[in-house]
Amino acid sequence: MRILSIDPAVRNTGYAIVEGDARSQKSLDFGVISIPQKLTQSKALAAISSTLGNLIKKWEPDEVAVEGIIYVQSHRTAISMGAARGAALIAAASHGLRVFEYAPTKVKQAVVGKGTADKKQVAFMVRALFGLAETPPHDAADALAIGLAHLFSSDPNNQKAIPRKEI
Repeated sequence: MRILSIDPAVRNTGYAIVEGDARSQKSLDFGVISIPQKLTQSKALAAISSTLGNLIKKWEPDEVAVEGIIYVQSHRTAISMGAARGAALIAAASHGLRVFEYAPTKVKQAVVGKGTADKKQVAFMVRALFGLAETPPHDAADALAIGLAHLFSSDPNNQKAIPRKEI
């Protein structure tokens, strides 16, 4: 199974293309869609959707996994994150892909072993689990972790499986 996994944000959306199943996984591509501050939010969202659409065309994933909504202190931040998530969902839906969401704490639990892991721990674990030469940037590492969690969940008997929620 090939997965496009996404850690959405207006200025720095992490993405990863991962392939495999609950027992064996490999990373095919990952990175961060960085949007300059000078670009308006509407243009940033269009760029996110377009870039993800191009990744979908290039890699032809079977499914998409995205980080679920998280609690934030600021309403402005929540709205901005929700908008970026919407751009990602539109890109996936317009290509007919099924989309699954995972809570950040559940992703950390599946990949690191504790739901309160920090970004450095997540990045370290995805580097180790995928056998990467370098530690990926945090947003890309989060996307890789989301992809791993999705693959782990493809086998409900896997002890690292977390509940799948299709949206």
